[in-house]
Order: sequence, then structure tokens, then C-alpha cells
Amino acid sequence: MRFKRILLKLSGESLLGNQSYGIDPTVLAQYATEIKQVVDLGVEVAIVIGGGNIFRGVQGVEGGMDDRAQADYMGMLATVINAMALQGALEKHGIYTRLLSAIKMEQIAEPFIRRRAIRHLEKGRVVIFGAGTGNPYFTTDTAASLRAVEIEADVLLKGTRVDGVYTADPEKDSSATRFDNISFTDVIQRNLKVMDMTAFTLCQENKLPIIVFDMNKENNLLDLVRGEQVGTLVS
Repeated sequence: MRFKRILLKLSGESLLGNQSYGIDPTVLAQYATEIKQVVDLGVEVAIVIGGGNIFRGVQGVEGGMDDRAQADYMGMLATVINAMALQGALEKHGIYTRLLSAIKMEQIAEPFIRRRAIRHLEKGRVVIFGAGTGNPYFTTDTAASLRAVEIEADVLLKGTRVDGVYTADPEKDSSATRFDNISFTDVIQRNLKVMDMTAFTLCQENKLPIIVFDMNKENNLLDLVRGEQVGTLVS
């Protein structure tokens, strides 16, 4: 395998499928199948998932909420809902999982403890990190970067609906071209929106490579960990 331990970042919006709100069971089942293929190969998998399909703190503020911190905490709870849904889908496929939350909620999740998370991974369990970093003003991209560094992941895999990093937004500019490889410095100089700057800088400073790829294409995750050229490598 190309990687022994990975952190997979999924957006909450990806769970929408063709819906305008909530979780599409078909997408959830597809993701569980894709992740199981990788786990069956012996790859240690950690996951961070966003909450944009339910609630995002920034949307709350734009919608009229005065307290950004309160809105962000609501967004963190949305990520836990998605994490629980993904946990259920994975366990339906016979995968042992652990849900670790940055906000204490003992009835449904373990508190995040770095050494415990690593031990779960070593035992072959899929570890899902919920509630972001536990702090307002930080995105789930930043949570993914932080957790990836903490568990000493080999790579951060950002699963999106596009198949890599482009010179411009491919959904708006038909002439945009995709990079197979690009450096952290080039991403910054070109002002390409791979992740928010806090998350991106954290990866850069800790020499953690990022691969942006299309999670919705069948077997993409499997091909990626096997070493095939999938998506864009930022290193």
C-alpha cells in the first residue's frame, strides 16, 4: 500500500446527494463501501466529516445570528450527527469504529484523547473525529489537518466533488486545467482554494501531503491508496 495510515476529510455537503438538506442514505452507503475496501487492505483509516448539509456556523451568521461562537458550536453538533450516521453505515458493513468527540458527550462518543485514537487505529478500528476542534472560529478542514498531524497520518485525503486542484473553478471556467502535482508554495502564490489558510499552513509546516480527489467516483479511494494517480497531490 502507498499509505499505512490516512485521514479522510469529507464535506457535509457531499452527503446531500440529490437532496437540498440532510443525509442521502445512498451516498452514505456508497462511502461506507469505499472505506471498507481500504480497511480490508489493512490501511488504518481516520475520518473527519463536516456539517454543511445540516448547519454551518458561517451560514448562521450570514442568516442573522449575532453570536459567531454560538453558531460555530451549532455547526460542531451538526458534524456529530453526520459522524454518527457514517458510523452506523460502516458498522452495517461489519467495520469496527470509534467516534471521538472534541466536545464531551459521553452517551454517544468517547472524548478525544490522542493516544487512545492512535491505539484504536492500531487495532484496526476506523476512528471518526466529531465536533471539529471543539473551538469556534475553526473549520472542519482545520480539524482534519490538526487530527492528521496528531495521529501521525501519512497523508490527508480531501474527498470532494471535483477530481483535483485546478487553475480555476472547473464548475465555472471550462478552460480550467487540473494539476497532477503542485507545491504548497505554488498553491499560495496562485491563490488556489484547496483548504482554508489555517488548515493549509498546518499541513505545510508539518510536511503533511494533501491529496484532493473525487470521492464520488467509484474505487477512487481504493486506487489512491494502492498508489495509482488519482486527484492532485499537494506536497
